Amino acid sequence: MRRRPLLELAAVSTRYGAVTVLRGISLTVRKGEITCLLGPNGAGKTTLIRTVLGLVRPVDGTVTFRGERIDGVRTNRIVERGIAVVPEGRRLFPRMTVTENLRMGAYRAWGTAELAARMGEIFALFPRLEERRSQVAATMSGGEQAMLAIGRALMSRPALLLLDEPSLGLAPRLVEQVFDLVRSINARGTTVFLVEQNARKTLAIAHRGYVLQKGEIVGSGTALELRGSEVVRHAYLTH
Repeated sequence: MRRRPLLELAAVSTRYGAVTVLRGISLTVRKGEITCLLGPNGAGKTTLIRTVLGLVRPVDGTVTFRGERIDGVRTNRIVERGIAVVPEGRRLFPRMTVTENLRMGAYRAWGTAELAARMGEIFALFPRLEERRSQVAATMSGGEQAMLAIGRALMSRPALLLLDEPSLGLAPRLVEQVFDLVRSINARGTTVFLVEQNARKTLAIAHRGYVLQKGEIVGSGTALELRGSEVVRHAYLTH
């Protein structure tokens, strides 16, 4: 018997005004896996994430999470159901400390022993953040900010973690660290939907993936299949 996907988009189309950004998108994210979405700037990757989160409503198609439709559900309710996001550019609260930023990721656990337990889990995963728990986010390095953004998202103990271009703007050494972290987070049991331009690094850790160009899926398969795909090799792996 085939297992039901954790997240499924079926024939989803999304518009901004009169402009159609996503056209007939169908994809699945399986529990326990890293599923990637590759695509250049302007392909519609961030719009797809915004559609999953309910920030943009599809004009056609359905979005299903844990077997229930979530298109049309308010964003805060979607987050409560078990989806967390690390947005493009990380979007930290720059004047807040590390601890304060992490608390914002677990707003429903404020004032409880649960909050301390969750904070301990994040500090175990990111010892660097514990060392800098009183530091203001704006004064941290790019790599530290990436850790903090991921840590904040994990504070809600999500079933599904959406990562939007987590390597963007980072030095090569830090890019390696971020992909290692994503692999580690997945190994601990969190399902990951990784949206990236860095195909080489992404396909090295993903189980399966999709290629998005001009708002349409133009390729899909296992990571191994995508590495051998002419579309992916020509667009991403020949440089």
